Amino acid sequence: MAGAFGAHGLRGTVTPRALEVFQTGVTYQMYHAFALMIVALLGTAGLSRRLLTASALMFALGILLFSGSLYGLALLDIPALGPVTPLGGLCFMAGWVLLAVAGLKR
Repeated sequence: MAGAFGAHGLRGTVTPRALEVFQTGVTYQMYHAFALMIVALLGTAGLSRRLLTASALMFALGILLFSGSLYGLALLDIPALGPVTPLGGLCFMAGWVLLAVAGLKR
């Protein structure tokens, strides 16, 4: 829905750069929504539930911080959200590391 909103609802309303920032948020949100589904499926494969839960939390927090801050930057033009984006990126990285550790510990 967010992608369609950006493609159809925002075109002509925000600058091309803001639309690009918004689309980056949509892309990363989608990738990590798939990652959350993979984590859920791996929960039935005997991997550490503690590590999988931590990974899922990091992915969810990353979506909120990374994509959410990009949405805010694109739609509301709040420069203070800029420093929040890398924190979301760190959460994404932590989620992937935790997922890898869960897989390697099996």
